[in-house]
This record gives sequence, C-alpha cells and structure tokens, in this order.
Amino acid sequence: MDDISKLLIRDHRRCDEMFVAMEQALYHSKWSHAEKAAYDLAHAMERHFNLEEERLFPELEQVSSQASGPVSVMMMEHAQMRHLLKTLQSSMQQQSKETLLGITDTLLVTMQQHNMKEENILYPLADRFVADLGEEIARGIAEPE
Repeated sequence: MDDISKLLIRDHRRCDEMFVAMEQALYHSKWSHAEKAAYDLAHAMERHFNLEEERLFPELEQVSSQASGPVSVMMMEHAQMRHLLKTLQSSMQQQSKETLLGITDTLLVTMQQHNMKEENILYPLADRFVADLGEEIARGIAEPE
C-alpha cells in the first residue's frame, strides 16, 4: 500500500493532466472538448477536495496540533478553486478564448501553490499521524466505473 502522500500526489498529477487537456482544447478552440474536459476536471477536483475535507483533514486536526492552521488555509483555497472552476464552466458558453485562458491562468497558479503546500506540509503529517487512512484514501481517489 502506498503512503497517503504518494496516493494524493498521484491524484494531483492526474488532475494536472486533465487541466492540460482542457487548456489545450481551449487554446485550439475545440469548444465541446474543452467544455467536457472542464466538467471532468471539476468533478475530479471536487472528489479530491471532498476526500480531504471529509476524511483526511478532520483526522489530521484531531491528532496533530500542527495541522489546524494549514488545514484552514487549504479549505479556503478549495473554496477559491471551486469558484474558479464554476466560473470557467459558466463562461464556456461565450467561447471567448481570452476570457477562458485568463481564468485558467488564475486556476493554474492557485492549483500549483495549493498542491505544493499540501505535498510539503499536510501530506507528510498524514503519513506520520494517520497512515491507517491509506486504504480509504486509495478507494476515494480510484477512477470511477
């Protein structure tokens, strides 16, 4: 069984790949593909956020006093990314490459900074304090049927 950090980092990379596919579709004005890719990305990220918010973060806060500040920041950033993803999806109808790429630029920077914090601060804490959640995390990020 992989460490929690390895599982969640792998899921970050999967979302990164989905982001790139969506951005490429936008760049080439493949609107229906971009819309589907944005939906898939939002769904994958929501599943990831929910797993962290409902299972990982509460457990971390219970066992480590070091986690509460970073968890609060991660929750705020999840809310920011949810808003950006909704804005992205609702803006697809306009088919304005400039507007959509502006949103994706903001989302990309937010995702990168967020992932770096999780991967360097919270996930090592998870490996140390709540490793027993590994199987549940693995099931939570598994590809849907």
